[in-house]
Amino acid sequence: MMRSMFSGVSGLKGHQTRMDVVGNNIANVNTTGFKASRVTFADMISQNLSGAAAPNGTIGGVNPKQVGLGMSVASTDLIYTNGSVQQTGKNTDVAISRGDGLFVVKRGEQRYYTRNGAFEFDAEGNLTIPSSGLYVQGVYGGQWKSRYGGRQHNQYQDSRRKTNGGDRDRSCDLYEKPQCNDAGI
Repeated sequence: MMRSMFSGVSGLKGHQTRMDVVGNNIANVNTTGFKASRVTFADMISQNLSGAAAPNGTIGGVNPKQVGLGMSVASTDLIYTNGSVQQTGKNTDVAISRGDGLFVVKRGEQRYYTRNGAFEFDAEGNLTIPSSGLYVQGVYGGQWKSRYGGRQHNQYQDSRRKTNGGDRDRSCDLYEKPQCNDAGI
């Protein structure tokens, strides 16, 4: 009797986790760059009540008898399907339209990864996420900066990029797909 109660409780706990993930997905439906998650489940353990028997001349084989003792959450996975890309009219809003790529942003020496592409220039011309102030990084770790130091321009450079031992100005136009691919995409 207690074994069945434990199985039921483990199922309720797993279902609660699934409901938490679904609730988080619904709460973030309008979050820029949000990717939904899903929960997968697995058997926790099974108990053998009797073993299998091979067939003999008078009777066929007998399968083992097992009783499941509940379930557990196997994983919570991000679903990287393509969302709908919307035109915003703002040249610093960018999106990852294919695959499971992420933007690299940085505070000090700590790197973070995000799908949020709602970027703006700060007062010093650095490309940032305005809600957190994190700096957008190029593929080689340099900050993206406006060449002209203003918010109205659409030319960016990776200010720390080094090639062949020297500094190199690497510019891209965000209206078109950058040929230099410094966004790490």
